[in-house]
Amino acid sequence: MHTVSMFQAKTSLSKLVEAVESGREKEIVISRHGMSVAKLVSISHQPAHQRIGVAKGRFVVPDDIDGSNDLIARMFAGDTA
Repeated sequence: MHTVSMFQAKTSLSKLVEAVESGREKEIVISRHGMSVAKLVSISHQPAHQRIGVAKGRFVVPDDIDGSNDLIARMFAGDTA
């Protein structure tokens, strides 16, 4: 675990992000006045190609998507009839 001051983090943020992103550092702790206040860590990435089209073929969008607005508004108001 690498710890840097707030000033160091502000002046070298891109280098710190690169270190975490590349895996050279697992996490970087940022401190203010000697107290740890934040942690910079890499997030797991999910490639966009797995998200686009995930619901393809699972439902059909009607030609008139506003045709049921009154019914939906009544349902939100609690009218189930």
